[in-house]
Amino acid sequence: MPRIRFVMIGGFLGAGKTTTVARLGRAYARDGRRVAVVTNDQAHDLVDTRTLRHEGFEVGEVPGACFCCKFDDLVDVAGRFSGTAAPDLILAEPVGSCTDLAATVIEPLRHLHADDYDVAPFTVLLKPEHGRKILGGDRNAGFSPKAAYIFLKQIEEADLVGLNKVDRLTPTEIDDLTDLVRNRFPGKPVVPLSARTGAGFDRLLDALASPRIAPSRPIDVDYDVYAEGEAELGWLNCRCAVASSAEFPLDACMLDLITAQRDALARSGMEPAHWKIHGEHGEDAALVNLVSRDAAPELSVASESRVPGARLVVNARVAGDPESLEELVRATLDDWALRHNLVVTIDGMQRFRPGRPVPTHRFG
Repeated sequence: MPRIRFVMIGGFLGAGKTTTVARLGRAYARDGRRVAVVTNDQAHDLVDTRTLRHEGFEVGEVPGACFCCKFDDLVDVAGRFSGTAAPDLILAEPVGSCTDLAATVIEPLRHLHADDYDVAPFTVLLKPEHGRKILGGDRNAGFSPKAAYIFLKQIEEADLVGLNKVDRLTPTEIDDLTDLVRNRFPGKPVVPLSARTGAGFDRLLDALASPRIAPSRPIDVDYDVYAEGEAELGWLNCRCAVASSAEFPLDACMLDLITAQRDALARSGMEPAHWKIHGEHGEDAALVNLVSRDAAPELSVASESRVPGARLVVNARVAGDPESLEELVRATLDDWALRHNLVVTIDGMQRFRPGRPVPTHRFG
């Protein structure tokens, strides 16, 4: 039985991993390859899983901790895809606040499951919104030095850095970001790309098709700093039902909600790492994103529909206190419901700080 190609796409929260995974999946499917996806998060009710399933992918989920801490769950979920027709390729999207994945996920796969998986070069997406600030040493990057430590370690361990969202950058900005990466990490391959438009994806696909050359030793990671950096992030997942006496435009209303939440974050001084809202009614689905306090909210998936109600899932990852984050979400949902004559019923709420990472394996 041929080995399954395992492609992991990492990167900080808001780097565009899900959009990249979806575009890669479509590209592989056009070539006649069977594709499956594994998503990962510290919590349940993942917007990414819903988004990728809506695109038609077979998706497995590893919730509750990062791949490194739930390595056996990752292997178990990946193995279930073989129950019907085994995929040719598995795309894996790890938690955006995790690092040391080469030593705790990729190398264990290569050593313990070499007969089952052929591992591709590890690609880490660079998020321009915070990348230029963190790499440039800006003290107003929006994150503490400990959270920025995770961002930098992700780039350090990458086999390949994908400089994402180049469709929003000028040629000078692309060159400046590339120089910042190469000055900090000499010799690191950088591929400018846009998951939204597909620019640069031919180069990315070529790179992912090449064999992975494992480094002689893993990167040095201070797990105390790593754990403290993760613990500074507030995590919130909210699930709610929305009803109305008249149909309302789903896309416009969701954009209004996330804009109000961005403004509330700015007033509170909390910096969003990534804020996502998925809304659906039957076959109609919409997705809105916010990746920094300075950025405009984006309608990533448009439903182009008017609906009498919807199911919303909010995934918020913010540099701030989880309790304050929940208060902000509840208050903005209440105000939003009043503005649009909606009835909002919250039927699920999780908020916490991530616990200390304890990898199942660490190979050097």
